Amino acid sequence: MTVGCGIVAVNFIFVSNKAFMLRQSQQQRLLQKLSPQQIQLMKLLQVPTANLEERIKEELEENPALEFGNEEGDTGDEYGLDNENSDDYSDESEDVELSSDSAEKVDLDDFLRHEDDDGGGDYNDGYYGDSESERPEAPVRVETSFHEYVLDQLGMLELDERSHAIAEQIIGSMDEDGYLRREITALVDDLAFGQNIYTSVEEVGELISRIQQFDPPGVCAWTLQECLLLQLKRLPQNTPVKNAIEIIDRHFNEFIKKHYDKIQRQLGLNNEAFKEVINIIIKLNPKPGSAFAIVNKAESYIIPDFFVFNNNGVLELSLNAKNAPELRVSEGYKEMMRAYDRGDKKDKRQKEALIFIKQKLDAAKWFIDAIKQRQHTLLQTMQAIIDFQTEFFLTGDETTLKPMILKDIAQITGLDVSTVSRVANSKFVQTEFGTYKLKYFFSEALQTENGEEVSTREVKTILNDIISGENKRKPYSDEKLTEMLQEKGYNIARRTVAKYREQLNVPVARLRKEL
Repeated sequence: MTVGCGIVAVNFIFVSNKAFMLRQSQQQRLLQKLSPQQIQLMKLLQVPTANLEERIKEELEENPALEFGNEEGDTGDEYGLDNENSDDYSDESEDVELSSDSAEKVDLDDFLRHEDDDGGGDYNDGYYGDSESERPEAPVRVETSFHEYVLDQLGMLELDERSHAIAEQIIGSMDEDGYLRREITALVDDLAFGQNIYTSVEEVGELISRIQQFDPPGVCAWTLQECLLLQLKRLPQNTPVKNAIEIIDRHFNEFIKKHYDKIQRQLGLNNEAFKEVINIIIKLNPKPGSAFAIVNKAESYIIPDFFVFNNNGVLELSLNAKNAPELRVSEGYKEMMRAYDRGDKKDKRQKEALIFIKQKLDAAKWFIDAIKQRQHTLLQTMQAIIDFQTEFFLTGDETTLKPMILKDIAQITGLDVSTVSRVANSKFVQTEFGTYKLKYFFSEALQTENGEEVSTREVKTILNDIISGENKRKPYSDEKLTEMLQEKGYNIARRTVAKYREQLNVPVARLRKEL
């Protein structure tokens, strides 16, 4: 740390014959800035295993000095150059700073000459034959989106060109769930300003009514209530369906709040008839367009970052192989550096080429080091979590989880809390009891009547078990749940129970009630 002396200057300013003293001073402060390598490491720590391979491919495309393969040691300095001659380029390149986008403005083609691909042939030649038509083609999956499905039904309305354009605007204004999220007046304005089509509220409303008859039932509705009514009106109009329409049309607020007793009295239905009506309603689809939603496969599968095995009571930790790719610095680029070092004449163009090559070599080396540091940090953090929660990894019992916060792991590993947070936020571990997100193992402490600290995860698990085993016709209130937890020795308040219940995505007792 450098200590400097402050320089103080005193100035005077005169306003309306009054003097005011302005004190100016110089201060020296010590600021901490992250180097490009540290920033790169922080970014890599946040990348989950599922996206790490893509991130490495991006780096390989951007940096031709980086390759897949085992990193081999070099003799002499890091690029295999003699120390005696390395001074020829050190002065030229030491002022070049390497950042995340360094040297990207320089095109490698300006310095390297690629071989022509003519006559190189295809590596598949002789396997599939010479004819391009003989090669098998992979089947392409064709999916129809929700909007495409609805647009295909416009042909049944036999509309003229103008009405067809209005109907397309209406369908395009629906969201992926099938709801119309714009008012009719807004649609009229959109057509006037966007397509130069002047229409009326009545004309647009008439087309909306016709589109509401399309499949799937319930599309083009403004509200959930209207969506459910559209679906009920498409069903055979027997007595239970008519009662269901009356409930949604006249008693919708009571229905969503599950005031079933009040609705049943107003309709004058017995328990059996009322239950039949409710069963019709709950089978309706509140999101008609959801059936056409294209699921992202990358989000459907969880790729674990760690594997924990129980080998006769000894926990063994391993890192996913995709987290530990084998990378190396290109030997071709190293040879270019050596060739320049052996040359006698070094013109400006050669020196520019050398600086570019050295930057790419440095970037490749830094990226390899960052990947290795990432592996080390991941293993170090996960091992600390295993040591802290050993009993859970041996038994799989959630109630054995100890209170653990980010600071606890940071103290064990010697890492910063922010670093531990980056590792825990997006990583998964696979155990013999299932795959868990690392954040799952972190929880605050709750004190019992005996003064013992237990994990809030344990309390949530017990709370969830109590709710799962309750009588759904008479679900427990938050007050009753608090009493039951206190009887088990957990010193907990009612508002805390309500908070944990919400975190478990469990509704209040009235909404958990079933007939």
